Amino acid sequence: ESNEATIGFLRHAEIKHGRVAMAGFVGYIVHANDIRFPFDKIATSVPTGLAPQAVWDAIPESAKWQIILTIGFFEFWRENSYVLEAEGEKHYMRGGKPGYFPTFDALPHPVPFNLFDPFKLSKSASPEKKASGLLKEINNGRLAMIGLFGFLSESQVPGSVPALTGIVRPYDGEIMGPFTADFSIF
Repeated sequence: ESNEATIGFLRHAEIKHGRVAMAGFVGYIVHANDIRFPFDKIATSVPTGLAPQAVWDAIPESAKWQIILTIGFFEFWRENSYVLEAEGEKHYMRGGKPGYFPTFDALPHPVPFNLFDPFKLSKSASPEKKASGLLKEINNGRLAMIGLFGFLSESQVPGSVPALTGIVRPYDGEIMGPFTADFSIF
């Protein structure tokens, strides 16, 4: 592969992981504060007062599979050359835009919102505004990565992040092996 393909891969990975970290950071805060959607029977069946990592351990295996398969679908969809070409885009390693996520317009089942710009707020934005927004997104993603790992560090080793001491609930499970707690294929 060329240097341009490698740079495209690295930039796309940074944007994607930043987006995941931002969602994870917000998710950590939501679960740390025991916020649940009242209509979600699985979420309401999990006891409150748990560390967010323990909430993952407490949900049923079918819910974990639903989450993992949804993420797998998103990965398949964003890498699919047919979908990208239908939207006039290229793969990020072949000259396409790093961070681009295709719409769901090619799906036979209607989807109410697209993941990227669901309310079409940036559709008519200038290229300068879009570039500025991407830079802000990358920086926010970097900060979310640091923040999320701060939460995880403090929950595993109380006192390791002085600013979070006494705020983050401790967790004695395996943070970097989230599938070890009663999660198996067979």
